[in-house]
Amino acid sequence: MHPVTPDGRYFVVKGQLWRCSNPSLQEDVRQRLVDALMAARREVKKAKDSEDESQMKRAREKVQLAKVALGERGPVWWVDGSPDFNRFRVTNSPYAEWFRLLHASD
Repeated sequence: MHPVTPDGRYFVVKGQLWRCSNPSLQEDVRQRLVDALMAARREVKKAKDSEDESQMKRAREKVQLAKVALGERGPVWWVDGSPDFNRFRVTNSPYAEWFRLLHASD
């Protein structure tokens, strides 16, 4: 399991922050969007195998749409005006001290 920031906005993979899905989505909506995302990712794989650029473009657009709907990309889902640190190195973010303390006992 990847560590999640104390505010629940990001999880960390290999030192990089990735925005979490919007926690206020209803479970059935979230699941439908996750299913769409997984299907789109399968389409990306199929397009890579076929080397069809137009198929790849359409598949990547579907991934983007699903991620925006989930709140992982596009406008942030929180309303307190805090900036987005998606794809930032955790060490170059306001979460650096939290992450350091998380791994201080390693």
